[in-house]
Amino acid sequence: MNCPRLVCALAVGLLTFLAAARSQPSFLPPQTSSASGQFIISFTPSDNPYFHHPDAGTNTELIRLEPSLLAVSAERFKAALWQQIALAPNTPWSGKIFLALHAARSADETVVIAAEPFLHNWNYRLELPDLVARNRCARALSAVLLLEIANRHTPVGHASAVIPDWLADGLAREILASAETGVILSAPPKNFDSIAQTRLDEKRRGLDPLAAVRRTLQNSPALTFEQLSWPSGAQMNGDDGGVYLASAQLFVHDLLALPNGPAKVRALLGQLSAYENWQSAFFAAFRENFRRPLDVEKWWALRVVSFAVRAPGPQWTPEVSCDRLNAVLAVPVSLRYASNSLPASAEISLQAVLKNFSPEQQTEILQTTLRDLELAQLRLTPALAPVADGYRQALAEYLGVRKKQRSFRHSDAAAVIRQLDALDARRRDDEAKIKSAALPLGLPGDAP
Repeated sequence: MNCPRLVCALAVGLLTFLAAARSQPSFLPPQTSSASGQFIISFTPSDNPYFHHPDAGTNTELIRLEPSLLAVSAERFKAALWQQIALAPNTPWSGKIFLALHAARSADETVVIAAEPFLHNWNYRLELPDLVARNRCARALSAVLLLEIANRHTPVGHASAVIPDWLADGLAREILASAETGVILSAPPKNFDSIAQTRLDEKRRGLDPLAAVRRTLQNSPALTFEQLSWPSGAQMNGDDGGVYLASAQLFVHDLLALPNGPAKVRALLGQLSAYENWQSAFFAAFRENFRRPLDVEKWWALRVVSFAVRAPGPQWTPEVSCDRLNAVLAVPVSLRYASNSLPASAEISLQAVLKNFSPEQQTEILQTTLRDLELAQLRLTPALAPVADGYRQALAEYLGVRKKQRSFRHSDAAAVIRQLDALDARRRDDEAKIKSAALPLGLPGDAP
């Protein structure tokens, strides 16, 4: 998987797994097996100086892993993941998963996954620090379990499957949010006797599994399918305010809710190694629902709007509404001012898009803007709602005409550009009124 925090590597490790399968030599760390025998946990005890760091006792997102508890957590997580994709509990697994714990060196340490061919099947190695964020641990378990399912029919001489990031992240978040009991168990903190907690990932019955998604997406638009397909390391770490993780969870949640959704996700996993990229496997598995990326974007846009309508959240203040509407109407681009210069980030108007971009690029950008406008209208202050609806109608009509004509006409683009110019002028007037109304009133005695 393409992520700086979770590295998937393909390596040949026959000698390692032969040694692990037989009696353990004295130089190998002691091992613990899970109930099913699929998970083998090893850990070399050491005095970990990081446990003395204040974060280790105060950061409730950090969990402390121990071999015996990790063996239970791995089995629980596997059962929850199999339930999500409707895989029967008695389904035989194919590859063993070796969980190698080591003393944490920081709170933001790389997690490594290696798929290793062994005789006629694949085995897996997951290297984890013993102090790790709960979400990162869940993501690692999700990724390695999905990889084991995807490689069950992959010949050892073939390249290992590659799991889509959004699928591993979305399922991990869905499992943590949906579980009725603790899935990932944490040992009590060492050297912090004053903190009487065990940091169990407790869940209570009846909670909305999408509650955290609602909180995150109330103030930020969900990512598009294209954006979900190529997340950055910062997004996967939650540095974008959790928007990518919330979008991935909602996307997976809605995919599973499709007719035969779990079976199609299993089909996607089963076909990953047969294609050069996961996108081809995705469209093969979901061919009844989507034929091309644009079909996914349309479906996903409707799902996001429907989700927001059910729980739109509190209304934005007038000042925040101005900022949000401006952000929706600005189109981010990368510009090169010379052939040998680095790209610079910039924002352009919708009019510039209509003047300079190809019809295909216009359609993609305008559909995304239209979706974000529909979401923003649910939260905008009433003073800006009419002008926002004007933008929405102008874009919807232009896209509708383009779809009916199935051709591009400069006259249509020129007409909508004039509409947008008029709306921009109206928006500036509305924003000026909002800002003047927000100015503090003069106090008695102030000079006129």
